[in-house]
Amino acid sequence: MNDHLFVIAEITPKAEYFETAKEAILSIVTQTLKEAGCLQFSVHQSDASLFLYEEWINQTALGEHYSMPYVTPVFEAYKEWLAKPVTINKLCKLG
Repeated sequence: MNDHLFVIAEITPKAEYFETAKEAILSIVTQTLKEAGCLQFSVHQSDASLFLYEEWINQTALGEHYSMPYVTPVFEAYKEWLAKPVTINKLCKLG
């Protein structure tokens, strides 16, 4: 059985911060993909939201990602940028 952790996060910035938030998130993709526990990290968008699709070897690796020095400033900026709280769905693969 695959114990990998899959994450789909929906980030909805205020309209005036959409491009800024998108650029900030895109700026961490390359570094994130170099993390030992990261198997996938991609950014997608709809009209009003940004979506992250992630695959991690486990919860510990995801927790380490959240504390990275290039991630914490983005989380801090969310306090001003977000129109609503981030929705995070953690999934396990069946079969």
